[in-house]
Amino acid sequence: MKARWIGCLVVLSYVLGFAAVGFSANYKPEYKMSIVVGPTTSWGMGGAKFAELVKERTNGRINIKVYYSGQLYAGKQTNEFLLLKQGVADFALGSTINWSPAVRELNLFALPFFFNGSYKALDAVESGDVGKKIFKILDEKGVVAMGWGENGFREITNSKRSVKKPADLNGLKIRVVGSPIFIDIFKSLGANPISMNWGEALSAFQAGTVDGQENPVTGIIIPYKLWQVNKYCTFWNYVIDPLILAVSKETWNAFDAKNQAIIRKAALDAARWQKKSAREGLEGSSDSLNILKQNGMDVYVLTAEDVKAFKDKVKPVYDRWVPEIGADLVQAAEKAVQSAERKAPAKRLPKK
Repeated sequence: MKARWIGCLVVLSYVLGFAAVGFSANYKPEYKMSIVVGPTTSWGMGGAKFAELVKERTNGRINIKVYYSGQLYAGKQTNEFLLLKQGVADFALGSTINWSPAVRELNLFALPFFFNGSYKALDAVESGDVGKKIFKILDEKGVVAMGWGENGFREITNSKRSVKKPADLNGLKIRVVGSPIFIDIFKSLGANPISMNWGEALSAFQAGTVDGQENPVTGIIIPYKLWQVNKYCTFWNYVIDPLILAVSKETWNAFDAKNQAIIRKAALDAARWQKKSAREGLEGSSDSLNILKQNGMDVYVLTAEDVKAFKDKVKPVYDRWVPEIGADLVQAAEKAVQSAERKAPAKRLPKK
């Protein structure tokens, strides 16, 4: 009898050991995550935070390697969504701007002056029915969205002159993302928009072949020390740049329900942490503005009257893009923005 029990235990141990090996074999040695920018930005650090949380909470079974500065996409950064959809990249913390050529509804966030510089309005759109509908659209396209991050409201810098009115942009060569709505916006303002990847843009600024760019302050302008190539900065909050932490549906479906829950919770925690970091020094203070000034930048903050002049100038672009995005979606987002602003008017552009 004793020998029989020992034999049973040996067999059981073998079976359990084999099951454990089989279970581990379901995981790739490495899951690839795409990030367009470098590791020192809040965007890049958000990707690292997510990978860290997933590894910790799965006891090291799921390892995500973050590929920074667009190492995974071929050619243009606007290709990132396609790589994610195809499963070439398993995960991404991607910009709605970069993904908008493939998902037209994401151009909602690039409608000029739509959010009036209000974070509360943006949060209301993301957390409400509009945000849920956008996540559903992504799911239908083969990408599972798990959380909202943020790059921030985009401000403009250049090496030629201070931009205080639309006419000041006349003839300026401004680097923009390869998204059609940005080309339309800057053409309507009299600028010469030039589409190029971020890495190429940095070299162009140094060479003086491109005059300026538009990007968030804490997300890009400060981490990349753009005061070294651009003397002038204008705070105008003309569009916002939300990030979406997502996973290829092909990769997602390979995980069991337990691990899906762990990954989704890690994504929500990392995205919340990243968004807070992106807004550091911008909500209700002028810390970021002072950093720019201390490093020699000539900073101008648009007044409400200044903003109106720009808003009026780009109105035809706004109207032209509403049907492209979807009139119903835009209308629902407008209602969410109006409701958020009625409840709690937000502090917008920092004081000069």
